[in-house]
Amino acid sequence: MNSQLKLSVLDLVPRLGESSFEEALQQAVILAQKVEAWGYGRYWAAEHHDLEHLSCASPEILLSHIGARTTSIRLGSGAVLLPHYSPLKVAENFRMLAALYPGRIDLGIGRAPGGSAHTSLALSGNFLGHVADLPQRIRALTELLEDRYRYEDVPVAAKPVSATPPVMWMLGTNTKSAGYAAEFGTGYVFGQFMSDMDGAEVLHSYREAFEPSAHLQEPCTMVAVSVVCAETEEQAKQLATQIPRPGQRTMPTEPSGSDSSGSSQRLIIGTPASVRNRLQHMAEQYGCDEFLIVTPVSDYNARLESYRLLMEQ
Repeated sequence: MNSQLKLSVLDLVPRLGESSFEEALQQAVILAQKVEAWGYGRYWAAEHHDLEHLSCASPEILLSHIGARTTSIRLGSGAVLLPHYSPLKVAENFRMLAALYPGRIDLGIGRAPGGSAHTSLALSGNFLGHVADLPQRIRALTELLEDRYRYEDVPVAAKPVSATPPVMWMLGTNTKSAGYAAEFGTGYVFGQFMSDMDGAEVLHSYREAFEPSAHLQEPCTMVAVSVVCAETEEQAKQLATQIPRPGQRTMPTEPSGSDSSGSSQRLIIGTPASVRNRLQHMAEQYGCDEFLIVTPVSDYNARLESYRLLMEQ
């Protein structure tokens, strides 16, 4: 692997085949342990609600469990869906994680509902109203993490206070989320695997508007991409066809001038060499040296092998 290219993992914690929710969560632990051993920098877990084939409604609980079973890999949320929650409770949860696993915790936040309209209503009431309030929630969260939050002019602190604070990231798929990340001085993760937007343009808008914060002086970016890697191109293509993704086209592993335009959801398929070449091209195109890898295959062993090949070969 090119030493300048950093790879991390974004786990949607899927139920594959006939697996139960319990088995899916056990596989999340196995994945985190394996990718730590293989040299991946981060393991992030997504948040979803009342979806039949996704198992993680509470990233902070899963990360606490995985933290006790790993030693060095950074652990993060991809993402905590902030419109649903009190900023104080989110800050407390991730400061608790940061106190348990010093120097290893990332707090990724997002603004998606993470489930159906009725699930969102059951979870937190008026979701659209909460989304409208998101700038105030992000501001409160950053103030809590910087120990300068006040409620009705009375200081309120998120405890426990850890020696090494969690690192805050905004996740999104368009310039709106990039704007929030820039305004509040957080890192930004662009979800290319689920966006039709031009990633280079979105990341450029973030860097141009970035305002330094207490915890981040320079803009910092990652790109989340879907990757299926196998020993041969044919094997990789076969794995990729086993999960239907309506409306999703594959992303060529050969550099192409047209790839920089917003098209449809993108899937990078190929051998370790061809996938690495495509990621390197994207890194140069986007001005980004770290990728969160999502591997959407229908078998847990094939998923592990894809991650292993990508890093080790």
